[in-house]
Amino acid sequence: MGTFMPMMRKLTLIALTCLMMFGAAGGALAKGKDDDKSRGAPVRSEFKNGILEIRISFDDMKDAEWAQRYVAKLAAKRVFDGYDDGTFRPNQPVTRLEAIIAAVRMMGLRAEAEPASKMNTELNFKDADQIWKKYPNAVGYVAVALENDLFLETETHVHPEKSADRLWATMLLVKALKLEKEAQAKMNAKLPFKDASSVPAGAVGYVALALERGLISGYEDLTFRPNRPVTRAELAALLGRMDEQLPETDNGSGIGGTVAAPVQNNLLTLSKDGQVRTYAVDPNAFIFRGGAKVTAADLKAGDEVKALAYNNVIIFIEVTKPASDPAPSGRFVETGKFQYLSLNHEGKIAAIAIAQTVNNSTVVRVFSVSPSVTISGDAAMLVQNREVVIRGSGGFVTSIEIK
Repeated sequence: MGTFMPMMRKLTLIALTCLMMFGAAGGALAKGKDDDKSRGAPVRSEFKNGILEIRISFDDMKDAEWAQRYVAKLAAKRVFDGYDDGTFRPNQPVTRLEAIIAAVRMMGLRAEAEPASKMNTELNFKDADQIWKKYPNAVGYVAVALENDLFLETETHVHPEKSADRLWATMLLVKALKLEKEAQAKMNAKLPFKDASSVPAGAVGYVALALERGLISGYEDLTFRPNRPVTRAELAALLGRMDEQLPETDNGSGIGGTVAAPVQNNLLTLSKDGQVRTYAVDPNAFIFRGGAKVTAADLKAGDEVKALAYNNVIIFIEVTKPASDPAPSGRFVETGKFQYLSLNHEGKIAAIAIAQTVNNSTVVRVFSVSPSVTISGDAAMLVQNREVVIRGSGGFVTSIEIK
């Protein structure tokens, strides 16, 4: 099957997550019924009795489970949601308005798009009245998209309910990544598709750059099919890849670091920049490791992760770089410079991090520690960069020697 992204492993679904959150809720962006005649933007997460209901699992993903990782992540970030009937409609063609709203949110501009003052912006498109009447809550998003050059200079209509095709969606996301100059420099590139002649000359650079960046791919028959409508699942995959290339932002919900200890009692301990912090993990959190959905118990010390949380409760975790198990079985001995210890909820050592030189580069490695670990040497000398020798078996450190 030709899609924007490769097929992912089969994933299972879990129930929706309800969490407390500060701030205003995102209401329905489409006015009226969400049917095929009045579609343009799906219903968003909303407050119910003071609780923000964030749906990151949907009832109709069976035929698009390859995209579940992206869908869950984007829904958790409140970038691209499902509908109020519990569906995501993954195979439904995505509308231009849906894509524009998602791109603006992915750029971190939601706060700029939703104030009342922005929602009252006068739009200079010829179909502005349609947006005002049917999608009044999307006016600010269209205005912000225009301010950030997400439209072509020649576009006179938004066409909110028109299906977004592959070429249009590709150009939109390249613009959202602020890579227009790079795309312009590739206008004379030779595209590796049989139907490359179907791509307008002024769009070749956008497709070439998106292909180079790994945002898109072609079909099995080596075609690009620029005019083919993009499904909601395909857009989720494209947005997910875009998210990986956006600069890091500190919006209060993003969390990252290295897993310092196995998860116990729904508590995740992360190390970052020499500091160790513990976070609560929702029991129904979506967790992905190696492209597959796993449980919190499958996270390993040393995994590098990115997580999303609301009100300091994690609802989504993605392992960006799995830990390398130095010795999954058998005995091992490792020498390095001590960096830090992490403790579990009982105050016992759960993991130890040491720095080692590998190929002329310093690498910090985190090892899980056995509950029965022994420590030899002067404990008062266990300070950062002190040389230590750790020994163990089965992937767990059983002794720490302080040099």
